[in-house]
Amino acid sequence: MGLLDMLGFGNKTNEINEFITNGAIILDVRTPEEFKEGHIKGAKNIALHSLNGKLAEIKKWNKPVIACCRSGMRSAQATSILKQNGIECINGGGWMSLEGKL
Repeated sequence: MGLLDMLGFGNKTNEINEFITNGAIILDVRTPEEFKEGHIKGAKNIALHSLNGKLAEIKKWNKPVIACCRSGMRSAQATSILKQNGIECINGGGWMSLEGKL
């Protein structure tokens, strides 16, 4: 496992595919304005700054979550928050890169 893998930025194609197979929801944590400029079809948008207030809603999904953003930094923060609150989650990184892995 390399440094990027430990930080949640390595090649996660297999893990992403496993999450998708298990019904994962793509959670885009960019702002609504960024989301409108382009996003993965079917992704849900909850901006990182709003995430703590939406944890109960996310838990109700009862699905694993793949977090994404523009570069992978905000989705890394979101992944940490979600995991701390008992939500199965991985950092999918930047949304365009993630879209290429789906």
